[in-house]
Amino acid sequence: MVPEDRREGPGADERSAQLQAAGSVREGCDTLAAQTPCGRLQSRRARIHQQINKELRMRTGAENLYRATSNARVRETVALELSYVNSSLQLLKEELEELNCSVDTDTPDREGTTVPMIPLGLKETKELDWSTALKELISGHFGEDGASYETEIRELTNLRQAVRTPSRSESGLELLTAYYNQLCLLDARFVTPARSLGLLFQWYDSLTGVPAQQRALAFEKGSVLFNIGALHTQIGARQDRGCPTGTSRAAESFQRAAGAFKLLRQKFSRAPSPDMSPASLSMLEQLMAAQAQECVFEGLALPAPTAPRDCLAQLHLAQEAAQVAAQYELVHQALIQPPVCNYVPFSWTTLVHVKAKHFRSLAHYHAAVALCDSASEAELLEQVFLGPLPPSEPRGLVLPQEYEERRKLGKAHLKRAILGQEEALRLHALGRALRRVDLLQAVLVQALQCSLTRYSELDLEDDFFEATEAPDIHPKTHRTLEVRAPSFSRVKVADIFHRLGPLSVFSAKNRWRLVGPVHVTRGEGGFGFTLRGDSPVLIAAVIPGGHAAAAGLQEGDYIVSVNGQPCKWWKHAEVVSQLKGVGDEGVSLQVVTLLPSTEQPSTGDRRPALRGLLRNQKECGWGTSVPVRASPRPLLGWGRKTKRDKTAGGLSPASQP
Repeated sequence: MVPEDRREGPGADERSAQLQAAGSVREGCDTLAAQTPCGRLQSRRARIHQQINKELRMRTGAENLYRATSNARVRETVALELSYVNSSLQLLKEELEELNCSVDTDTPDREGTTVPMIPLGLKETKELDWSTALKELISGHFGEDGASYETEIRELTNLRQAVRTPSRSESGLELLTAYYNQLCLLDARFVTPARSLGLLFQWYDSLTGVPAQQRALAFEKGSVLFNIGALHTQIGARQDRGCPTGTSRAAESFQRAAGAFKLLRQKFSRAPSPDMSPASLSMLEQLMAAQAQECVFEGLALPAPTAPRDCLAQLHLAQEAAQVAAQYELVHQALIQPPVCNYVPFSWTTLVHVKAKHFRSLAHYHAAVALCDSASEAELLEQVFLGPLPPSEPRGLVLPQEYEERRKLGKAHLKRAILGQEEALRLHALGRALRRVDLLQAVLVQALQCSLTRYSELDLEDDFFEATEAPDIHPKTHRTLEVRAPSFSRVKVADIFHRLGPLSVFSAKNRWRLVGPVHVTRGEGGFGFTLRGDSPVLIAAVIPGGHAAAAGLQEGDYIVSVNGQPCKWWKHAEVVSQLKGVGDEGVSLQVVTLLPSTEQPSTGDRRPALRGLLRNQKECGWGTSVPVRASPRPLLGWGRKTKRDKTAGGLSPASQP
């Protein structure tokens, strides 16, 4: 995450920046989401989530009553009610499963027939009131008037409301990423290992619809990251994969989805919902990688070879199809293992199984075409069928060199292709949801028809010789796909609560006390201290016996006000310029001193908070600082290591301007 380095002077127009931020939120928010097919699916999913939540509450209350009462008649009535509630829950989960397996209907017209992909539904959430918790924290820890931050809290609330309905486009991804970056800034400023915001974040499970709650801000960040990956899957599923550009975009979207789920699996532990468990995230990562590999195969199959009987192209397609089949077989194994099999839609498992059979059959089909239509390329054929073997290892299979022998072996591969495609059609017919996906059936029937046609061409009337079992195709890809993590740095955001000051000092992880106003006069040798660093400027050294030491300033204090002007975000040169410009009357400074973590703030001149420190902050705009790395926490270590931009060496303003 790279927050935008926004620094505004006392005369900056803060309202303009807020309007620009509001405009960017509207750009990525789909305000007419309910009018699109994808939006209608999401609305139905949200409605089902609410109904499931209601039924779960009813079941919890009935179970408590059943355990608490000893009246036989009441227990009988409650048991009957529980059976009704459980039946309703089962029906709602089946309806949600049908929505989860629905193919994206908001798809452009395709140039060809392609196999449908599996998009993932977004996690739903309820509205959240940030106001009370943030105001109390700002007043209690930062010592400022929490009511003066109504604008910032409203901006954060509007941003969260917008991410509930992101558009299925790059703008929607940027909106989710912007909110995620803001959550990282909130985490760095307001959250400590011993203290949370005190808010209850509730998100609905994307697969089961069951609500999950947690008070950790990490759960909010993890859910947003999950939705970033889910939105990538929806964007990839709606691409027109009938053209090279569409297949490339779809592959990239699924790669980025796999990267989001991988990052979430590595950073998030003890997930409160099944869809964010390590097993589920690992399965989703494999699934998206397999779908990306499928797009690679489709991209290679699109351009027609210059020669219809291009052996090399057919061999490449055979290996790519075998690679896709191998990856889908791994996904299928992950889907049928507990606990994933308990909450993943059955239609997903069936579709993945169908795809594994389909692409395994395609591998045999393209291998048969290469065998029957080529008179050479023996070395390439050995790589496809035998794979790369060490020179010392004997080869158990020898490929035939004569055309007639190759034709018989090609016929055997076509036989395996036909059997596999028939099995894929049988599995397709078993799934209730898949039976309604006519596009998938059309693809399977078309592939079977091609295999049958080729087989009839090779099936001679006087051919009574049955070839041996066709060998497996060695999987290999000619385009290695890498899992791509989300690029948070491409969306730069301004810290909403930048008025509180730079994160290097003014965060919940630090405690400080306010000193001042302290009046310091200029002596013959200057003010008696040296300065270093930017935003805020640090008193690097205090000359013993000088005017600064007499006024009570200490080494390590941060200057936060010069003659009543807030200067938390001022650069080193600006503070020096202000000090050089004062006359013999001296300067009034306010500084803060960081306290050790074990020391409690004291009373008196050195006050523990910054209450009333910046009365003129509404006239001052403040920039954004890069957050320091957060301390390790039980759930997520989302902080990023940054460099504190402190200027080396000190500059003494002691000299006369």
